[in-house]
Amino acid sequence: MAKPTKAIERLQKAIDKIAQLKNLHNGTSAHEFKKWRRNTEIALENTFGENSRHVKDFKAINYTPMAYFIDSPDSIWHQPYLDGLDSAVSVLQSMIEEVEEYWEDEEETQPERKKNQKKTIASNSKKIFIIHGHDDGTKETVARFIEQIGLEPVILHEKPNQGRTVIEKFEDYADVGFAIALLTPDDVGNEKNKKDELNPRARQNVIFEFGFFLGQLGRKRVCGIKKNDVEIPSDYKGVLYINLDSEGAWRMQLVQELKAADIDVDANLAF
Repeated sequence: MAKPTKAIERLQKAIDKIAQLKNLHNGTSAHEFKKWRRNTEIALENTFGENSRHVKDFKAINYTPMAYFIDSPDSIWHQPYLDGLDSAVSVLQSMIEEVEEYWEDEEETQPERKKNQKKTIASNSKKIFIIHGHDDGTKETVARFIEQIGLEPVILHEKPNQGRTVIEKFEDYADVGFAIALLTPDDVGNEKNKKDELNPRARQNVIFEFGFFLGQLGRKRVCGIKKNDVEIPSDYKGVLYINLDSEGAWRMQLVQELKAADIDVDANLAF
């Protein structure tokens, strides 16, 4: 989505061209009109999105008479053309008002952005996203422990799809206060010249979502729990992980990470 000022400039440019289109002679007008209409559609697609309501509203504007005959005079085309251009002005002006009213102010300072981000995190501090692969047993163990200590585990496949793509669904449920990446040995891999030396790896979706939350929440609010001898992402080597041990020591280590991230959790519930 474009910045507010840029969006308004694009819309105003399209509006300014309409006065010129009204004053052109028919031959020149047809050529310039097609060019203007195409340019405006491209501007709207790049501003609001290709499948947005804004593009559909603009394309729905009619510039021709509702009915006509083969021998109808040329004048019958002119008034609907002008009416269509007037409708375009109204639609585009409405879009400008929408941008001015509802879009985020691009002049917001960096400290203000960080402050707003912190408010969002604080409001969702009970939600803990569980990043997992094919190890359902580990996923269930960690998720039930999260519930035990009074927090809300967010497991993507347990949420309704509502006609969304996977990435759309992921983005909608990524508004959480903390994320736990379960690095379980579900896949194997290595460099192509070491095909005979395959290492246990977490699934690609786990690595992708792990990196997403590191950027979204920061390292303090993302924790990796490693099971067995699974390969660590190369860009994150050296960072300490929690080992999923059979004795259950991982539980208190996880509670410590949650408390260090300012998540409101009662350690007594872990026992």
